[in-house]
Amino acid sequence: MRFLALALTLLIAGCQTQLRKAPAIQTWETRRAELQQRDRFALKARVAVAAGQEGFNARLRWAQAGAHSQLSLDGPLGVGGAQVDFDGTTLSVRTSRGQHLSDAAARGELETRLGFEPPFQSLKFWIQGVPDPGSPADEVLDDQQRLASLRQGDWQIDYGNYANTHGQWLPERMTLQREGVRVRLLIDEWSSQTQLHPDPSPATGGGDMFLSRSPLGARG
Repeated sequence: MRFLALALTLLIAGCQTQLRKAPAIQTWETRRAELQQRDRFALKARVAVAAGQEGFNARLRWAQAGAHSQLSLDGPLGVGGAQVDFDGTTLSVRTSRGQHLSDAAARGELETRLGFEPPFQSLKFWIQGVPDPGSPADEVLDDQQRLASLRQGDWQIDYGNYANTHGQWLPERMTLQREGVRVRLLIDEWSSQTQLHPDPSPATGGGDMFLSRSPLGARG
């Protein structure tokens, strides 16, 4: 009986601790400003792209350190994928075949392989659930002062779920669309630990890079 009472007490205490860790509701202005200034993060995700008549699924690993974005894609750019580096101005792509492309050639390669050129400058904000502060945006909020949808430039971004990550609500599911292109993202893991690789080497495709929680299709 004493054991049962102790177990119940610990369970209640655990629930109360979980409740205390839930992110506080902030005003949108405060939340937006905080996340737009957050320039160090890492994530693992799955991506489903439909562009024109083509579609594919890929795994994504993203590391952000200041203005430097480093992405590892496993799937669309050959069997082993590709590494993409963007510093706010210069874009470079390294394929699984060891080919290194910069600027216009890198942009052309991405557009050819993906079916569109990703808006990297804005993506580092959108993926955190805030608009790019560099251009006007139309925002729709949910009842917890988080983005439900965003229209910026040629892109429409819709947010499905958010995850409680280290005391902050961060997107878990999102869909980005523009004419002829749809990108679905399912984020499996967020981290504040950022590690950039100075000489990135694309994955060989020999193993499963990320955990999978549920299927994510390019079509539908």
